[in-house]
Amino acid sequence: MDVLSQIRRAIRQHHLLSHGETVIVGVSGGPDSLCLLHALLALRDEFGCDLHVAHLNHLLRGADADADAQFVSDLATRWQLPNTTGARDVTALAREHKLSIEEAARQARYAFLAEVAEAHHSNTIAVAHNADDQAESVLMHFLRGSGTAGLRGMLPKSALTEFRFQSSDSQLPITNPQLNLIRPLLSVPRADVERYCREHDLQPRFDLSNLDTTFFRNRLRHELLPLLETYNPNIREVLRRTAEVIAAEVEALRDVAENAWRAAIASESDGAITFNLNTWRGLPVAMQRATLREAIRRLRPSLRNVNFVHIEDAVLHLKVARTGARATLPQRLMLRVDYETFTIADAAREPDLPDWPLLPMRQASRDASLRLEINVPGITPLPDSDWLLEAIHLAAWDDGVFTNPDPWTAYLDADTAGPGLWVRARAPGDVFHPQGMPSPLRLRDWMTNTKIPRHVRDLLPLIVAKDHIAWVAGFRIGQPFLVTSNTQRVLVLSFHR
Repeated sequence: MDVLSQIRRAIRQHHLLSHGETVIVGVSGGPDSLCLLHALLALRDEFGCDLHVAHLNHLLRGADADADAQFVSDLATRWQLPNTTGARDVTALAREHKLSIEEAARQARYAFLAEVAEAHHSNTIAVAHNADDQAESVLMHFLRGSGTAGLRGMLPKSALTEFRFQSSDSQLPITNPQLNLIRPLLSVPRADVERYCREHDLQPRFDLSNLDTTFFRNRLRHELLPLLETYNPNIREVLRRTAEVIAAEVEALRDVAENAWRAAIASESDGAITFNLNTWRGLPVAMQRATLREAIRRLRPSLRNVNFVHIEDAVLHLKVARTGARATLPQRLMLRVDYETFTIADAAREPDLPDWPLLPMRQASRDASLRLEINVPGITPLPDSDWLLEAIHLAAWDDGVFTNPDPWTAYLDADTAGPGLWVRARAPGDVFHPQGMPSPLRLRDWMTNTKIPRHVRDLLPLIVAKDHIAWVAGFRIGQPFLVTSNTQRVLVLSFHR
């Protein structure tokens, strides 16, 4: 099948073009992009599309790059096509965002194409990746230990809203939900592309950097794939077909993965994602991996590939990890395990505090001298908080004090508690006699056994009477301070906003 027929079939099979739209065509000046532009020009009337040529100078090759830009501009003028030429300092971008030159060039190129699409009210960007590029991508992802999303390679059509690219001066989010990247040449081998250029007397530019084997993809292209062809001459086609099979399987598993995500996730914010640990442990291994990959993708949208080793290490870690355990993930992400949950967040990010009445961070020194006297009766505001503690006496009371459902309200024997009550944070050596326990024990051990989150233990208000802990707010009353049938007066302590 000739190249034009292959492109026509790809457009129809994958619904790449819509009648009446403007297609932004990324043209470097090389054989692939020249072939794509020439073919789309031949098919323009058939599919009812307008074409707009876009070329980005990466400022990496001096006068040669300038000549490429001029070549594309002159070609567009000869073919009577509108065109936009831009330039980005890819070296500076790579340095600023700590990216490889290859990745910085990719991000700059797509960000530029998205800008051109927005300026010309286009929902479609066409690029010239061919079947050999697909084989190289699949092999590259395989060598890096990618999951199925990477092994499916590039897709004929994909939305750009899921990706975030870096421009030279700012982050450029793709906000148009209809903006798609299409690859009409994805099933066309490079040899057919070059033959097409010869048959139509196209004179492409040649980028010498494509021979530089310090770039990973070039090493695959010029060294590894030729070696693999000595084992299987059809290795490129095998890799391309593998990508098609895996892409279909990934699509089939999408609903299963979404259900697993909804079942396991506990909360999500811009900087952190928390899962229910036991629910996650009950998922099939494939879904455990999928949820971790999805969490990393959401927190680090610009990260293209997640190494299999990172995911597998995290899976194994979570199966046996205890509270407080941590594991490192790519791009400064950290996995933290709590009693019933685990969270993936930036390594420098402090765990989110629950919506509880907590003492201010300055009390987290666990210095028992930092005490707040409680107004009894009356209102005692918590510092740096919109919570307050209300204290009242009940001269008459009923059995409702024994069935109190509110964790932030406590009923104490007023006479046992006495007149002097304080709020403070925990301190080293604290001892607590919890309700229902036969004897006192170290507060630290009780908090561990009660599974109070580690990051709130130093902030949790303790109600102290006569140097004894009368109430660990939100959790347990001290045994000596319980209301009994002999109680004459009841002290009600209640936290509320």
